[in-house]
Amino acid sequence: MRSHLAVGLIVMLTACSASGASGTADTSEPVPLRLGYFPNVTHATAIVGIDQGIIQDALGENVTLSTQFFNAGTDVVEAIFSEALDASYIGPNPAINAFAQSNGEAVRIIAGAASGGAALVVSNDIASPEDLAGKTLATPSLGNTQDVALRAWLADEGFATDLEGGGDVSVMPQANGDALQAFILGEIDGAWVPEPWATRMIEEGDGHVLVDEHDLWPDGQFVTTHLIVATAFLEEHPDVVKQLLTGHVAANAFVNENPEDAQQIVATAIFELTDTELPEGTLAAAWENLTFTVDPIATSLATSAANATELGLLDPVDLDGIYDLTLLNEVLGAAGDPEIPAP
Repeated sequence: MRSHLAVGLIVMLTACSASGASGTADTSEPVPLRLGYFPNVTHATAIVGIDQGIIQDALGENVTLSTQFFNAGTDVVEAIFSEALDASYIGPNPAINAFAQSNGEAVRIIAGAASGGAALVVSNDIASPEDLAGKTLATPSLGNTQDVALRAWLADEGFATDLEGGGDVSVMPQANGDALQAFILGEIDGAWVPEPWATRMIEEGDGHVLVDEHDLWPDGQFVTTHLIVATAFLEEHPDVVKQLLTGHVAANAFVNENPEDAQQIVATAIFELTDTELPEGTLAAAWENLTFTVDPIATSLATSAANATELGLLDPVDLDGIYDLTLLNEVLGAAGDPEIPAP
């Protein structure tokens, strides 16, 4: 059932957007918008916005929305580079990579979506960082957000790692579902993963949290998911992007105002997309570790990029220009919400 709050917010924001859109393109012909997202709890705003029709309502009749789910940020980047995708919810490090690989041309971050919800979960024989020597840990993929976070933290703790799985602690990137099964079977000693996988490793693998990433950041805030758009699409269709952001803000409001309904929507969507049913209580527990916010928390992105560069996972990159929050702030301003300062 749709939330009257979300629908009402869309009506208000869309009306304001129509009167205040900047650089409006001609939308007399239907404009296709191809939007990507992940079947992850950290993408709850996207899942709810798509499932409940909140984003489509904000886009209106002149925009044809098609959606595609992905399992890896690298696939999103490839789709944008090949002009097969216009916008996507994505983690920070793949967005950095897309910006760097295109010399700052291909993408812009236009809003935040989620903060938090990542941890290093380990087996019960590991009680302290010192116990990690000689152990094997997993991350979702080489160079992704959690992979960078783990390697940077290990370096701070005095452990050397390399990109081939060697060093004082072996880091073996693998898909989250595979890491969960490997942990249950005792084939790995832990993993730095996003939700709901951290909670599943605790509940199904009898693990415990050695590092909650929340504790490593100022005020516990760090970007987990944000919304990016292909720069060419933004320049050609700023009106459509503003409508997308109107739906994004409304979907985010739904998630925060209706957490139980949002959790059910997300659980159902994950099952339909992946044939994976989250155990009862897992989603609620994972939800407590996340903050759903349209603030992209730019300071954490800069830190993550610096860490990736120091680890040899990213060439030095100037992130100036990666954010364009102009349209987001127009939407927020129209709703009477505080604007987000430019990074």
